[in-house]
Amino acid sequence: MTNRVTYAPQDFQKMCKQAERDHEAKKLLLLMQRVKQQIADRQGSSLSVETPKRPVATIATDSGLFRLTRPVPSER
Repeated sequence: MTNRVTYAPQDFQKMCKQAERDHEAKKLLLLMQRVKQQIADRQGSSLSVETPKRPVATIATDSGLFRLTRPVPSER
């Protein structure tokens, strides 16, 4: 006969939930590291090469000036 540890069902459920939280925490840490790296890369590249900015369209109305800008496409 082998010495196997049998967990109570509630203990097993708690362990599963904890493992899921740990996994989500690891994914969040990886995502944060990627974002920090991208920010660092962009700041490093912006210092060496100046990128031209797009012109911004303005519309004059009775209530004032409005600036129209295009949304930035997100990276995938």
